[in-house]
Amino acid sequence: MKEILDAIQSPDSTSADFAALTVPDAYRAVTVHKDETEMFTDLPGREKDPRASLHIDEVPVPPLGPGEALVAVMASSVNYNSVWTALFEPLPTFGFLERYGKLSELARRHDLPYHVIGSDLAGVVLRTGPGVNAWRPGDEVVAHCLSVELESSDGHNDTMLDPEQRIWGFETNFGGLAELALVKSNQLMPKAPHLSWEEAAAPGLVNSTAYRQLVSRNGAGMKQGDNVLIWGASGGLGSYATQFALAGGANPVCVVSSDRKAEICRRMGAEAVIDRTAEDYRFWSDEHHQDPREWKRFGKRIRELTGGEDVDIVFEHPGRETFGASVYVTRKGGTVVTCASTSGYTHEYDNRYLWMSLKRIIGSHFANYREAWEANRLVAKGRIHPTLSKVYALEDTGQAAYDVHRNLHQGKVGVLALAPREGLGVRDEELRARHLDAINLFRDAPAERTDQHRRDAPAERTDQHRRDAPAERTDQHRRDAPAERTDQHRRDAPAERTDQHRGSAT
Repeated sequence: MKEILDAIQSPDSTSADFAALTVPDAYRAVTVHKDETEMFTDLPGREKDPRASLHIDEVPVPPLGPGEALVAVMASSVNYNSVWTALFEPLPTFGFLERYGKLSELARRHDLPYHVIGSDLAGVVLRTGPGVNAWRPGDEVVAHCLSVELESSDGHNDTMLDPEQRIWGFETNFGGLAELALVKSNQLMPKAPHLSWEEAAAPGLVNSTAYRQLVSRNGAGMKQGDNVLIWGASGGLGSYATQFALAGGANPVCVVSSDRKAEICRRMGAEAVIDRTAEDYRFWSDEHHQDPREWKRFGKRIRELTGGEDVDIVFEHPGRETFGASVYVTRKGGTVVTCASTSGYTHEYDNRYLWMSLKRIIGSHFANYREAWEANRLVAKGRIHPTLSKVYALEDTGQAAYDVHRNLHQGKVGVLALAPREGLGVRDEELRARHLDAINLFRDAPAERTDQHRRDAPAERTDQHRRDAPAERTDQHRRDAPAERTDQHRRDAPAERTDQHRGSAT
């Protein structure tokens, strides 16, 4: 790895130099283990601790297939799908890997007793497989997380509709929270030259998701002048929705959970901000019943901030906790566009407010390659900025995931992989200087912590939880492909969700 890092840091390295580098046999990666999927059984969601389930293991480098690229990962970041993976909620991800492994001989590589997770990266191409022409060793890249096979006609109008669409590092193996990563070449995009490695790795999944959900005609199709209600507007996903609304001439109505998060939204340029904690909105009177009076109070507050107008679009991702209110406050003919459901997947709303007011609910999931490319292009032009608030070392990914799980973070939480320190990888200092305040906006924000939550290096963190290269890593855990597979591939319907998963809405 030292030779690879030296080549990346040298300004004189050529594509031929990178092609001549020796790829190691193994690399360090953040993993979950198949034999530990029952470790949180019967625990409430908030008591499950990703620091116990996430490991640092040395794993074999997977063989490179046609249309693929092997990338040296300088930095990555934590998304909520990594939290779900670490908590084995709503189901362990090994079911995804098993089903993928039945698709083809090449896909068998993914069905392993360990799962290398992570759906973001910024790094450098080391190798490309047969059929890859657009990318060469030495190219500085970021990767979006859409993995598709495109053998069906269904995916050729919108690749998100491909029957074999998967999220890399969540429904596939060899993800980005590692020193090396295996991606399809059509996941690659140019790294923004004015950003450091960790800054460039942060937008990825959430930036592309927010673009499709809010801007694209596959989502809400936002236009100038729209009032857009954004839940968790300072969080990993909502912070990009807020930026897209502002950049597109819309009026974001930002909903947050503290005065500090409200201040971040104002610093981004938003004027209409609702602190749901300070104003004490309680949309549920108990576990089973919602309170429509709170919906009405919430709607009245929105109209106070918009000059008497209801919202045209609701950017929904908390799910169960907020969905009834979201449907209610949307204007007649307006749109609720939804993804994620971090507070629960079972949504309840009064259909009279949808049907009789001609409102629409649109489901939105990640983004196709074109949408991801456009979202990344806006980052590269300095129109949309990373919302990175804190960066951890690879071996502390468990703590980073814990922060996201417990909603202790602002914006995005980054992870250094091969990068030895923060701040490396900047190629365009002039562009960076013009946007430095915006790039650092979330860095300057005070952390949302109490003494109880101030556990960056908790005393109970044991060697078992911080295994850099565990001795007990057996051959079973290092198998490239389990021996027995069937050829029949059945893509199951989306996993049934339960109310057991109730994450925090930012």
